[in-house]
Amino acid sequence: MRTPDLPDTPAIDDTDDDRMTAVPEGPLGGSIPEAVAPGRTVPAPSDGWVEDVLGSDYRRRTLDLGQDDEGDVVATLVRYAPRENAWPRPARAVLYVHGWSDYFFQTGLAEYWHDQGAAFYALDLRKYGRSLRPHQTPGYVANLDEYDPDIDAALEVIHAELGPHASVIYMGHSTGGLTGVLWADRHPGRVNAVVLNSPWLEMQGASVVRTVSTPAIRQLARFQPKAPLPNIDPGYYARSLLVGAGGEWEWDLRWRPTPSFPVRGGWLNAIIDGHARVARGLTIPEPVLMLLSARTIISTRWSEAMRSADIVLDVEALAHRAPSLGQSVSLVRVPDGVHDLALSAPVPRARFYAEISRWLAGYGWG
Repeated sequence: MRTPDLPDTPAIDDTDDDRMTAVPEGPLGGSIPEAVAPGRTVPAPSDGWVEDVLGSDYRRRTLDLGQDDEGDVVATLVRYAPRENAWPRPARAVLYVHGWSDYFFQTGLAEYWHDQGAAFYALDLRKYGRSLRPHQTPGYVANLDEYDPDIDAALEVIHAELGPHASVIYMGHSTGGLTGVLWADRHPGRVNAVVLNSPWLEMQGASVVRTVSTPAIRQLARFQPKAPLPNIDPGYYARSLLVGAGGEWEWDLRWRPTPSFPVRGGWLNAIIDGHARVARGLTIPEPVLMLLSARTIISTRWSEAMRSADIVLDVEALAHRAPSLGQSVSLVRVPDGVHDLALSAPVPRARFYAEISRWLAGYGWG
């Protein structure tokens, strides 16, 4: 069986022990302080917030989600708080959710929303980033609806801090966008709008690839749901972004590794189910903004052009799904943008933010 191409899919060795077994390194090298090392616990202040690895302007809070078949489960909410004592608090907020094999580190995104007068919160979902524990299979869920408690817990904190009537925009990148549109469809009225940064709404090659691969993936998900799939990640996306390879960015390679975390049959089955639900049509009542790169480059050979295109997903397949999301959907294409538009080069990155601002003027907060 040939597995369909996936975002950042990894080269897998034959070992089973690919869960986290050591304390990760920090974003710029060195060990993460004990307070944030996955699997460790430290005393927390009474309000639950402690300083985050991103620095004194960022706070994080652990959200207890009970247990699953692997043990204790948590999510982590990160808050941008450059002025802790500022008053009055904003009456609007953004909840950002990352993509596959990822976590929140995009500080420019937080600063942008802060400048728009919104409180910014980012959610590291269960088994990702700050929420990943040594006993867990990184990123694994068998159904995307399993993230409902993560999102609900985050919104509960946001409304506790800003008030029950605060306006909230859900912002999701890649798999976080797929998770978000499915959640918003099933929970109308919980947020005021949805902003999507290159959401993973369809397989590369569109629905025909999903249709052909589904029976084999279903069988694997039934009998060996956590078996890693033999996909190859050449590392081009990381190469296009990391400082050490000519890009602008640094991140914690333990929480966003190259190659990416192993893709597993049960998880891929959940993604395929999500794609099928989008294809059948959603009815999100809130306005949706969907932003994509203007082009895709999928190649087995590196080229410098990969620094100015989406080299992870097929943007034409994604654009085709935009009308399936809801009643009011705006689609914007960003020339020279990369898969995570917030990590694009300065000119397309500025265009990305400008397009969000323009849309907010007409639709944003409801």
